[in-house]
Amino acid sequence: MKLTTKLLVAFLLVSMVSSGIIVLFTRVATNREFEKFVSDRYKAELVEELGKYYQQNQTWAGVDKTFRQFGRDPNNHDYNRPLFFSIAEPDGRIVVAGAGRKLGEVLNAEELSHCTPIQAENKTVGVLLLAMSPDRNPLEDEFLRRLNGSIFLSAIGTVIVALFLGIILSRSITRPIRELTKATHAMADGNLNQKVKVRSRDEIGELGESFNKMSSDLSRSFNLRKQMTADIAHELRTPLSLIIGHAEGVHDGVLEPTHENFEIIREEAERLEKLVNDLRTLSLADAGELSVDFQALDVNNIISDVYTHYISLFNQQRITLNLKPGPVILRANLDPSRFTQVLNNILDNALRYTPADGVVDIETKLVDNKIQISVQDNGEGVNPEEAARLFDRFYRADESRTRDDGGSGLGLAIAKSIVEMHKGRIWAESEKGKGLKVLIELPNA
Repeated sequence: MKLTTKLLVAFLLVSMVSSGIIVLFTRVATNREFEKFVSDRYKAELVEELGKYYQQNQTWAGVDKTFRQFGRDPNNHDYNRPLFFSIAEPDGRIVVAGAGRKLGEVLNAEELSHCTPIQAENKTVGVLLLAMSPDRNPLEDEFLRRLNGSIFLSAIGTVIVALFLGIILSRSITRPIRELTKATHAMADGNLNQKVKVRSRDEIGELGESFNKMSSDLSRSFNLRKQMTADIAHELRTPLSLIIGHAEGVHDGVLEPTHENFEIIREEAERLEKLVNDLRTLSLADAGELSVDFQALDVNNIISDVYTHYISLFNQQRITLNLKPGPVILRANLDPSRFTQVLNNILDNALRYTPADGVVDIETKLVDNKIQISVQDNGEGVNPEEAARLFDRFYRADESRTRDDGGSGLGLAIAKSIVEMHKGRIWAESEKGKGLKVLIELPNA
């Protein structure tokens, strides 16, 4: 059974049960109140007539014969039926016995409190006690029948309206679900770029938004995987072509087996090995299997060691490298070798893209109880859109650079994976012509 049918049946059952309960209680209450109304009306009329009877006769004798048919169906001439009322003296002694009462019986105080006084010549000559309800006349029965019929018709109309509303509501509820089902089937067939229209802010709307985000992420991941496969093939082909070309040249005698030619083969083999190692590091990080040994260390000490290692390299390129450590101990849970690799990749990038006579500043500080490390250069920089993609694999803002100048494009991607393993985050801020600033934020230990 489809969800639309289930919802429709549920709406219908709820409306039928609720309408049935309402009709039942309404009919019971209506009959009870109508009986009370009729009884009160006849009681008031009977009390008035009894008062007149006593005023004329000054006795209750013969009252049972005179009023036996009072308040009863005039077509029913059954005189053997007991009198439907009793009359007692003001002190409670019964003088006219109706159904369930005896002459001379004395009413108790509670029963007497429920009796209705009978007035004659402005004085109480007796009290009236109804033994049973009087009969309803045909007009009263017709009124009650029509009233109950109207209640029943109202219940049927309510069920019909509920059915109509149930159809509308069930379709409105299941429509986004049908669209989601259609979109998931399309995704299963390989069309990942699927979107559904979000029409509400309820749980189904949240489901639609989650599906759209999942679809975008899957499509982006699929495109990145295809791009990464192409980039890996390109990255591997360049050193392999050089290695094979020089090896075949030496083998065929086209190239001399000189130290320079073998050095080219060795350098390309080292580049190939580094690329394979970087890819392995990324795959281990993605799988959560990259080994780390966390220790509570002072970030300033690690950065100081990296600064000492790089200062000579920057001096050779005529680039000024400044270190601005924080004034206090900035302790974080780090794997020293992995985090050193992060700093090395960032500084390699700064060394590669900062022009001669440029400046690179390394600074550490505490911001909102978090350790922040920044590496700022005064190179050409990139626009904000490109800065957001610098940590994508194989991405390079300047595609015109050769791989010898620009690296493989994996360094910052590896840095991002390692920083995230340290429960931190890394991002870049830049504007064209204003240099690039890479920031790392780590929890303070």
